[in-house]
Amino acid sequence: MSRPEIERPESVYFFGTCLVDLFYPEAGMAGMELLKRQGVRVVFPQGQSCCGQPAYNSGYREEALKVARAQLDYFPGDWPIVVPSGSCAGMMSKHWPDLFKGEPDEARARQVASRVWELTQFLVQVLKVKFEDQGPPVKITWHASCHAQREMGVTDEPKALLRQLANVELVELQREKECCGFGGTFAVRHPEISAAMVGDKVADIENTGAKAVVSGDCGCLMNISGALEGGKKPVRGVHIAQFLKERTHG
Repeated sequence: MSRPEIERPESVYFFGTCLVDLFYPEAGMAGMELLKRQGVRVVFPQGQSCCGQPAYNSGYREEALKVARAQLDYFPGDWPIVVPSGSCAGMMSKHWPDLFKGEPDEARARQVASRVWELTQFLVQVLKVKFEDQGPPVKITWHASCHAQREMGVTDEPKALLRQLANVELVELQREKECCGFGGTFAVRHPEISAAMVGDKVADIENTGAKAVVSGDCGCLMNISGALEGGKKPVRGVHIAQFLKERTHG
């Protein structure tokens, strides 16, 4: 889904997300590297932490508000805020305005929320990147996260980037738009349902014959990769930022 056009910025903020920080730091570094290769100055505010989504999704509104409010001071001005996660981008962009409704800092929260972009969305719509593949032939598939699709409207952008890679064969999943079963705290509250859902996802991935499953959300990757490893499936789970960086080298 296209957003209103903005001018190509000289600088952007990068919101790293909790899962990237704790489990997939290479995805965050790759995302920043992709932006820097396009001549964009990337600022990573060191004090940033969580967008508040886990608490918000669990019904702890006040706790979510406290965590989200702590982020506002780290993103002053009007630079775009690029996020390597459709889930966290969706929380900031779509749910912060409701979370801060009636609060003294509502206007500031709305202003910050309006500047949030999911990484692939920003690469395609704003930077209009063109990649040259430098990797060996490989077959992959793409897992679209629920929040990226339904909250940020990110559907075609990731696959458009992957299709720029001449030596990459992208085989689409039969049930691409279905949830992997992670859903943040959903996987903790409903482990049996989550396990059944990710089992269906893994079977779909296997049927493609892909050597790697690429996604833009680390929560999905953690869930899918865990199921693949548990079933001893020889399929790599990788964040799209890391995959693009590896294939293009700069």
